[in-house]
Amino acid sequence: MLDPARQPSADISDLLAAEAATPLLRFVTCGSVDDGKSTLIGRMLYDATLLFEDQLATLKSESRVHGTNGDDIDFALLVDGLEAEREQGITIDVAYRFFATARRKFIVADTPGHEQYTPNMATGASTAELAVLLIDARKGVLEQTRRHAHIASLLGIRHIVLAVNKMDLVAFGKPTFDAIVEDFAGTTSDLGFQTVQPIPVSARHGDNVTETSGNTPWYDGPSLMAYLETVEIASGSGEGPFRFPVQWVNRPDADFRGYAGTVAGGEVAPGDTVVVAASGKTAAVSRIVTRDGDFERAGTGDAVTLVLDREIDVSRGDMLAATRERPALADQFAAHMVWMGEDELVPSRPYLLKAGRRTVPASITGIKHRIDVNTRQQLAARSLHLNEIGVCNLSLAEPIAFDAYKDNRTTGSFILIDRFTGATVAAGMIDFPLRRALNVHWQEMTVDKAARAAQKHQKPAMLWFTGLSGAGKSTIANLVEQRLFARGCHTYTLDGDNVRHGLNKDLGFTEADRAENIRRVAQVGKLMADAGLIVMVSFISPFRAERRLAREVMEDGEFIEIHVDTPLEVAEERDPKGLYAKARAGELKNFTGIDQPYEPPEAPDLVLDTLSHPPDALADQVVDFLSEFGFLSLPQDS
Repeated sequence: MLDPARQPSADISDLLAAEAATPLLRFVTCGSVDDGKSTLIGRMLYDATLLFEDQLATLKSESRVHGTNGDDIDFALLVDGLEAEREQGITIDVAYRFFATARRKFIVADTPGHEQYTPNMATGASTAELAVLLIDARKGVLEQTRRHAHIASLLGIRHIVLAVNKMDLVAFGKPTFDAIVEDFAGTTSDLGFQTVQPIPVSARHGDNVTETSGNTPWYDGPSLMAYLETVEIASGSGEGPFRFPVQWVNRPDADFRGYAGTVAGGEVAPGDTVVVAASGKTAAVSRIVTRDGDFERAGTGDAVTLVLDREIDVSRGDMLAATRERPALADQFAAHMVWMGEDELVPSRPYLLKAGRRTVPASITGIKHRIDVNTRQQLAARSLHLNEIGVCNLSLAEPIAFDAYKDNRTTGSFILIDRFTGATVAAGMIDFPLRRALNVHWQEMTVDKAARAAQKHQKPAMLWFTGLSGAGKSTIANLVEQRLFARGCHTYTLDGDNVRHGLNKDLGFTEADRAENIRRVAQVGKLMADAGLIVMVSFISPFRAERRLAREVMEDGEFIEIHVDTPLEVAEERDPKGLYAKARAGELKNFTGIDQPYEPPEAPDLVLDTLSHPPDALADQVVDFLSEFGFLSLPQDS
């Protein structure tokens, strides 16, 4: 039912005006699993008489079927909507609820506490202004409690309610409450929270939820609802420079061109001059169009269509900004990241970075450190695993416009996407751009790749031989080079074992090291192709992602992926170096085919069947392929 103070008045315009003037608070409930987050929200809505009769009837009915409180109402069922949540008694997805009192409107995100669903917690916290962090009074501050506090801080939340729940199960003991508050303060003092309000509660029984409880006479603070109604949160509306990521170019006919999106920062009005961040082109705003008519001014959060006074090149994904306060434009930056992927983060592996409406290829060029959420220490790391937080450097295929996350949560955030599965594997908060030294730039050479290749009467190429250890890659690559050399071609072979004696001797055989191994070799091969050479690269290169990275550094048509196809059992029988035997005995870790997978090419340019043909015949197949596609021509007679 509605609060009596919010019943419709005779003048509907007065009601609408009062509604619009009522402030809105977005908050998130978080904490470790089974700390009572969903129960707290359900109890809050029930005690504040904010449930309709049919909702209450349904809640009572479902409590008899799915409830965990005997004959009592199970308030968690109000927001735990998934069947799996009700069966297990935990929150999996993020549940959003809107409610209002006479003083304030609220949007609450109930987020899961289980470590497996930490990404969902980050999603719920990404738009929140305050976090209600629950702690089970019996368990105290746990690792997941600290992790959620750290994520809340990274995501820009500056106000925390420390709700110490289940106080009824510790006899409402003040020493227990005080110890938890002290522990939390000691481990989060450097997270930058502006306010931390501790409140002892019993979500199941309603103590200090909407009214202060007689069971805690030693507590003289507000109830949870009273605090949420009165806490002062800086709105930030209209603050900061103007930012407008273009979501869609609106062109219904030849006479109208508008740029639709949501204002991500600052304000704009007709007559203001804006700049396209990427190109530097400027124009003035002539109209601010909405379905309710033109606006005289638009501010943060307003979804509008901007019409400019002249036609300039603006596309979806571009950002319009204040001309005198432009965002950063860079293809490299440092960022805090929460890793969400089941597979570990691998530096140098290609991912997709999505920032606003822009999606560009990206890779992590280095992990500066990992953060231990328990001790707050910065630890050295070569990769990140599920739920770990780290500070990383990223490199993008092309520059994007952005702000530091501390300045703008919308234009300073991004996600990383796995290029093959489409899954989101990380959430990131940009710290600052990484500027290249001003005296380092690309030096154009008079003698270029085309001239070098023409002198050699051949087309440069990178022949990438991939397959299991013992497949015959090096043997075939060596035979191919012999045949090409005999024809007067200019060649070089990069062999996996050979480069580990020098260029890559610092690398091991972990997934991260393998990715870096391939990145370096791909760059060396690119330089050799730029010299006009035909380069043979013989590497196991077990992962498709790394081989794709090598293909992408080359120009179209220059990368030839050759799968030296040999079944594992045959490669293991050959075992020229005795490596399979050592791997089977557990003496050799991370060996491809045994305890590390090999991902065969999905669409190789050439497949060499080592069971059906001897190495000499397979080498001839490669040379014939090069001849057929115009890579070879005999040297001209002088």
